[in-house]
Amino acid sequence: MRETAPVRGHLPDENPGFVGRRTELERVSAALAEHRLVTVTGVGGVGKTRLALRAAHRAAGGHPDGAWWTDLSQLDGDRLLVPLVADSVDLADHTPGMATTGLCRRLADARLLLVLDSCEHLAEPCARLVAELLAAAPGLTVLATSRRPLGVRGERVVALDPLPPAGRDALELLRRAAGEDFPAAGPAGEICVRLEGIPLALELAAAQIRLQGAEAVRDQLGTRLDAPPGARFDLLAHTERVWPSRHQTLRAAIGWSHELSTPLERLLWARLSVFRGPFDLASATAVCAGGPLNRATLPGALDGLVRSSVVRPPDTVGRLRMLDTIREYGATWLDRTGETATVAERHAAHFRGLARRAETEWHGARQLRWYRTVDAHHTDLRTALDRLLRTDPDAALDLVGSVAFAWSCRGRLHEARDGLEQALLLSETRGRARARALWALGVTLLLQGEPGPAQEVSERCAREARYAEHVEPPPYEGASRGDRDRPGDLTLDAAALAGLIALTTGRPMAAYVVVGHVLDAAWGGPADSAARLRCRLVRIFALTGLGRLAEARERALRLRARCEELDEHWVRTALEYQLALTGLLEGDPAAAAGHARAMLEGTRGLGASLGVALGLDVLATALAAAGDGERAADVSGTGEAYWRSTGQPRRGLPGLRALREKYADTARATIGEPAYEEIFVRALTGPPQAGLDRALRAPRQT
Repeated sequence: MRETAPVRGHLPDENPGFVGRRTELERVSAALAEHRLVTVTGVGGVGKTRLALRAAHRAAGGHPDGAWWTDLSQLDGDRLLVPLVADSVDLADHTPGMATTGLCRRLADARLLLVLDSCEHLAEPCARLVAELLAAAPGLTVLATSRRPLGVRGERVVALDPLPPAGRDALELLRRAAGEDFPAAGPAGEICVRLEGIPLALELAAAQIRLQGAEAVRDQLGTRLDAPPGARFDLLAHTERVWPSRHQTLRAAIGWSHELSTPLERLLWARLSVFRGPFDLASATAVCAGGPLNRATLPGALDGLVRSSVVRPPDTVGRLRMLDTIREYGATWLDRTGETATVAERHAAHFRGLARRAETEWHGARQLRWYRTVDAHHTDLRTALDRLLRTDPDAALDLVGSVAFAWSCRGRLHEARDGLEQALLLSETRGRARARALWALGVTLLLQGEPGPAQEVSERCAREARYAEHVEPPPYEGASRGDRDRPGDLTLDAAALAGLIALTTGRPMAAYVVVGHVLDAAWGGPADSAARLRCRLVRIFALTGLGRLAEARERALRLRARCEELDEHWVRTALEYQLALTGLLEGDPAAAAGHARAMLEGTRGLGASLGVALGLDVLATALAAAGDGERAADVSGTGEAYWRSTGQPRRGLPGLRALREKYADTARATIGEPAYEEIFVRALTGPPQAGLDRALRAPRQT
């Protein structure tokens, strides 16, 4: 879940360039008060997203569970529609069934506003999903934007026209976008009329005004808009037959911006259309360089597209993006140049390489950076995977095997499982890539609460690891034949997976034996790889399950110190969980609470809802054991909220479940059942992030 927020929900910041629309805003607000589905329709570039965002911010306070935003423009097809909507409402769905089921369960008792932006290219699947969600969740209200209505029963359509061309709002938008105070009479007013008050067209004109002046822009637009249709850049053809003249005007305005761009800028515009999500300069260079666009000329071309408002300016971390209407235009030009397949292949190759680098550098100081990079580029990684599944299944297997563990940590279990199962089915390759994918699939299945299928995959993973390490090159340069006969990282991870399955099914001795056998035989030092760290982690948990607490704690502290030297986050966070559990079992609730808070800090940084839920359970148990019933109830209620966000009932290691039940009863007895329930429910129904913030605040020492 997201780190912190003052209120429940998530909406992007409003566009400071919002102008006018008072009447339209009142119409949308009134419709939301009376109807459960409101769709704002209008021509591309007319300002549907801005109006919906302003209306959502205004309406958010009237929905106890907040307002949540989903940008659908990044999707190319409906396969990821439900996972994207689930992610937008902070559902890290860990359930094994259909993704729609978990989303319906998440929203069933919620009273929230869900905004679905840019539905037009997915109108039918959006309509089916919205109908299902509205039926399952009586307290749900949906606000959609689309170039045409969704056609769902009960839908209220608010048609959005352009700004009045001769009115003050169109001129004010042009003034703000250009950064100049134009008089109402003169070139600026004529520009507004010629562009029919379409906000996107006015923004493109404003960018040119900054470069050339208003009179030059007026004259050029006159030439462009007065030309016969065949002379215009009429490439944005849409299937719907609504507002044809305004589509024509917008196409002409975009085509005019295209005509004013330099040849290099036009080429870059076309190639950038392959990106479905935000991109940075490094990715743009890797995918779009070629021919006259090279590392020296591409940054200048990109700056030119930003200056002309074709590409949105970079955000605080340097990511840029194109509006979908402008991206569609670029895609038509890319097709005309005959480069569509070539650039798409380059895009897929780039993100396959990014995935492999992320996996390689998972072990070490750059782990958290790569974890966040994979999350930031999620949309384009999925786009690359979908293409490779069609064109090169072996490469698809390599890509998804490299990122699936990070996806699973982030809670994207349905996407990880879907991609892994498809790639494993379509690819016939043997060796390392298949072993890695099987390992990631086993972890995913285990996180979804399916130990039986995970066990079958675990056995396949072990066989594939042995095959790969026997037939592929030795594990490191200069290795001898004897080294080849020793277990490598693939076998270590296969053993770690088998050990995890044994732990979650109550067999700590089996876990201890399987990982111990492989660790003792493996080559390399004690912390030479992520796989070795994972095996050692499983062995420590097995010792805890066997009751060898002092040994488990001593090994955990040594391994944590090594992780701190490496700046490794994932294993270190899991070790804090183990140390918290050990503290509880040894009767030291204060130590347990300290380790639980350290675990929560780590899992929050990783955005791992399941880890947060597990950590809150340990912390609540420690607080109850220490006699702090009120804080225990508060933390337990917050934990329940996080468990619900995973779509699963509370679970964890068998030893913790018994302790949690025991000390929860103690806390109820300490402060009384009514008081406990009141605090628990208040935390459960409040913003989960605020509850997590409270849990992380240690009480002051007196």
